[in-house]
Parts: sequence; structure tokens; C-alpha cells
Amino acid sequence: MKNIIIVLLLFAAVIVNGQTKYFIYFKDKGEKLLKSSEAYKKALSDLTPRAIERRKKSMGENIITEADLPLYKPYLDELEKEGIKIVRKLRWFNAVSAYIYKADIRVIESLPFVKAVSPVKTLKYEKKDIYPDEDKIFKSGSGNEYIHNYGPSLTQAELSDIPEVHNAGITGENVLIGLMDTGFNWEEAGIFQADNVLAEYDFVNEDNVTKNEAGDPSTQHNHGTYVFSIIGAKEEGTLIGASFNSQFILAKTEDVGSETHLEEDNYAAALQWLEGYGVDITTSSLGYSEFDPGQDSYTYEDMDGNTTIVTKAAELAFERGVLTITSAGNEGNASWYYITAPADGFNTIAVGAVDYLNQLASFSSHGPTYDGRIKPDITTQGVSVYGASASGGYSYSGGTSAAAPIASGIAGLLLSHYPHLSNKQLRKIIQEAGLNADNPNNDRGYGLLSAKRAVNFPNLKSVDGNYRVHKSFVGVDKVAPESVTINFSVNSGETENETMTFDGSCYYYDIPFANHGDTVQFTISYSDSTGSNFVVPSGDDYTFLFGDLNVSLVTSINRDLPDKNFFLYQNYPNPFNNQTVIEFYTATAEYSEVKVYDILGQSVKTLFKGISNEGMNRISWNGLSDSGGKVASGRYFYLLRVSGKIESKKMIMLK
Repeated sequence: MKNIIIVLLLFAAVIVNGQTKYFIYFKDKGEKLLKSSEAYKKALSDLTPRAIERRKKSMGENIITEADLPLYKPYLDELEKEGIKIVRKLRWFNAVSAYIYKADIRVIESLPFVKAVSPVKTLKYEKKDIYPDEDKIFKSGSGNEYIHNYGPSLTQAELSDIPEVHNAGITGENVLIGLMDTGFNWEEAGIFQADNVLAEYDFVNEDNVTKNEAGDPSTQHNHGTYVFSIIGAKEEGTLIGASFNSQFILAKTEDVGSETHLEEDNYAAALQWLEGYGVDITTSSLGYSEFDPGQDSYTYEDMDGNTTIVTKAAELAFERGVLTITSAGNEGNASWYYITAPADGFNTIAVGAVDYLNQLASFSSHGPTYDGRIKPDITTQGVSVYGASASGGYSYSGGTSAAAPIASGIAGLLLSHYPHLSNKQLRKIIQEAGLNADNPNNDRGYGLLSAKRAVNFPNLKSVDGNYRVHKSFVGVDKVAPESVTINFSVNSGETENETMTFDGSCYYYDIPFANHGDTVQFTISYSDSTGSNFVVPSGDDYTFLFGDLNVSLVTSINRDLPDKNFFLYQNYPNPFNNQTVIEFYTATAEYSEVKVYDILGQSVKTLFKGISNEGMNRISWNGLSDSGGKVASGRYFYLLRVSGKIESKKMIMLK
């Protein structure tokens, strides 16, 4: 009877309170983006030195954008005067979240600095556990040729060629990985290296403890501990994580005590925190689509890379140099079927699941995104994956929740071996390292990810105007160092053959300076100790363009790389009816604007206004005007303005 009374009192309190969490978006940041301003200095001071250096790899010297500026304090003060208690400050979105009464929305919307007010959605998370059948036989032990004893985790590690990379001494050193999950009982588990956890924060209870606390359900930290162990544990003979020597930051973002597990502002706030701390990689084994009863649900149409808050937050982190990785979702045999947010992001790597025989898991979510892009990006083992239990011991479990940390660990190994790689290069190499990269599809993406293929795939670094090619031979026996030769040509001209230099970990050669946009093709030949000769790749060439640090083999290269400081591309699809993508290139990060105009020359929509990324920039338009109304069918112009110079193109909207 006592419990019933407590429930009724709580219910009554909710009815009386009657408040709902909303996003309040501001019209501006209150001041312009000036390096001399206090707002700019505050944004810069919020970044660790590590975050600054990581941003520079992707953004050049202009590492602060308008989105990074702090929220304008007079606006926050005014909201507080109105009696509004702010929950989260989301500078990337120029918004706050707050509990307010529905009747007060019009008053808030009437404030001169408020752009919009919209509900914060509460996200429903469905976790799947997949246990092995009794008749399955799993590999266990160290394997005769491996340095580490993987125990029962050997199956999942060996499927993605991780032990061979560990054998080469590549174990994730000097890489910082951020995890977002339900909580982490990592200290008591005793299988993690304590010095490798740099920070943790609980976005549910607002404290620095991510393991279970008073009031938490007993299962709260189970899922996060299991996921963390797959990537970061080190227990010889039992469990070796994919990138066990990396460092980690842990964010508890999800409440498992009810059907409503996470609110959008929690996820965005956690990503903001992780990015500012300086993480190189983020991984989340979370996927969101349908919400609780009484809440507005996202639909498949919203899986377009540009709608959900969690997807936008992941993409904003990527723009700042973070490699963002997430589970594809466990909806493959459910009515939803497709990938879930934030796996729909343009740059976020979505990880699907296969079993230990590389057969696609029935639950693994499928692509494409609503706007037609291939998803998932890659797959790893997600059925019967061995991991740690928060209460002690180990178990087999699974879902794409288990596949994502394996992929994130492989990314950690790759970055550890090649610290110069940007997140854009990492993403490209991970696609190339998939086992069916030459024929990607919407079930497996680019295929099963191989750590060995990723580390052995050649990559570039710009050195004094030349492009330095790096190549490793992990898992290749007895390469004769003096035999490693690069054979390259520029624009299909005469082939040059030059000996590569070994620096103790990999081979390298500096391709002499070429013109911007020139095509460079190359192969690499070598001999082993028996005198046998080899050429990689077999029957094809690696290719890259001067002006782009991505090497291609089976994936496409951007042959439209502009030979000037900025370039505006044709939108796609065109014509369109509900969404179109616009891309533009700037040689350096600089102030840029992209606007849509009607045929009378009247401004319709501002799509971009701020500091561009160095290189490619991607935005989209859903056919809405600045006022929020749907525009009429017809012809429109979109215009790029950079440093006072302008380019424009035409597009057609159909209904």
C-alpha cells in the first residue's frame, strides 16, 4: 500500500508541475566572430591543448567558428529573469534546454532574441542481447603466433585481424577515445588500466561518478561496462580489448530506469564536452528512432543526416576533427528495419553486425539513409561478443552495440600508428579496409573491417609542399627493407621508381611537388627473404590528387577538386522535392556565406554563414524559407560568397 501511495503522489506532482523540457534557440550569439573579442577568447580557452591540435589537422588555423562562441550572457540573464531554469547550454546549436510551461511558450517566443522554441525529445533505446548457441565452437587462447593471450575474446579479435596488428606493437597508444553509454563500473572490474581513464562525467545525475550510485537501477552500468571492455580491457588469457593502450573519457548519458532512457540534450552536451576535452574518436552504442508513448517520434524520413539533434551533434563534432563512430541499430528484423540516429550522419561511421563466420546478423539495421546514401559504413562481429560484466565475470552478448567498440578500437590502432591522420583520412581508410569495399551495399556497407588492411593501406602527409606516402607491412613475413620501392606517375606520364625509406615503423617516400589537382598513381613493390617479388595492389593502382590527402583504391576520388581558392558544386539531387545537398570547397578556413534566392533575386534562405572548413563543406536544404514556410515549386539560385567573391548555380524544386 505504501508503494502505491508513493506512486500516486509522484504522479500528482507531475500533473501539478506540468512542465516539459524545450529547446530555446537564439537568433544570434550577440556579437561577431572576432579573434580580439572576449567571446572568441572564451571559446578558445574552453578547448584543451589536445583539442586545439586535433582541430588544426582538420580546420587549419581558424579553429574557432561562430558555433563555438559561448551563448550570449545577456540572453541567458533575461531568461532567468523570466523565471526559466536552464538545464543545458548547447553553444553549437545556439540554444538552451529548460523546463517550461506550455502556456509560457508564446511569451518566450516573443522575446526579441529568441528564434524558436521546440520540445526536447525523449529517446527510446532498445538493447538486444545475443547469446551463442551451445553447438557453436569458439576459438580461445593466444593462438600460436600471437603475443597476447586473448582467451575467449580471440574469435572477435581474429575476425578483424586485430592480433596481427597487436603483434606489431600497435595497441592504441597516444589516442584518446570518448565513450557515451549507460555507465561504467570500470574500477571494480579490475581489467582496465587505471591510468588510461582520464575523466568521466554522469550527464544523468550531474556528477563525476559513472558507476552505479544510490537510486540507480542495479543494471544501470552493465551495458557501458561491457562495451568499454570490448575496446579497452586487458586481461591476459581472458579478454584483450581492441585498443587497450588508448586513453579514455567516459560519459554516462543514458538512464535505464525507465522506458525513456536519454534526452537529446544529454547526448549533444556529452559530445560538446568530449570534443572540448580533446578526444580523437567518439563511440556510442546507442541508436534512436521511435520515442515513448505521448512523444513525437522520428520517422524514416528523418534519417537524412540533417534532422535529429543527436545526428547534428555528431556531425558538428566531426567538423571539428573528431572521428565519430556509432552502432547502426538493431532494427533489421523489426518493423523499423533501417539505421537509427545518429548512424544516418553524412560523416559518422555506422557499424553493422556480423557473426563469427562473417554472416550478417539478422538484427543489424539496414540502409540506405532516407536521402539514398549507403549505410551502414562497415561491419564487425556483433553476435556472441565476449565482454566483461559490471558485477564481475564475463559473458557473451551482442548487438550492434558490441560491433561499434570493435570498429572504434581499430580506428584507435590506425591513428596510434599514424598520428598525422585527420579524421577525414581515417574515415576514408576505414572504408577502403572493408572486405567488400569494391562493391558496398546497404546490408554490410563496405564490409567486414580488417585492422591489418587499415594499417597496411597507404596514406599521405603534407611535408614542405611534397606529399609523403606511408606504407606498412603488418603481418607480411620477412620483407627485405632495401627492396621496398614506390612506382609512381603524374597524370599518367612516365613511371618513376624510387626506394622507400624505413623509419622503424613504416616505409615512406616524398612525392615531388606537383600542380594542384594533378593525378598521382602508384604501386609499391617489395621482395621477401627468399627473393620472391610482390607488387601491391595487384592489378591496379593507388590514386590520389594533389590538393587532397585521401588515397583511393576501390573507392572513388573527387576528380572535381577545384584549382582555385573556392568552388561551388551542383546540388544533388536536382531537381528535388524534399531535400537537396549543396557542397562547396574553400582552400582555407575562412568566412563564407551560402544563400538561396528566388528568380526575382529575393533572399529565401541562409544556409551557411560562418567560418568554412578547409576543403570540402557540405550543407543541405529542405525547401523551407528563413521564416519556416515551405517554398513554392520552381527555379532557385544558390550563391556562395567568399572574401567578397561570388559563385552561383541554379536548382529546381518540385512538389
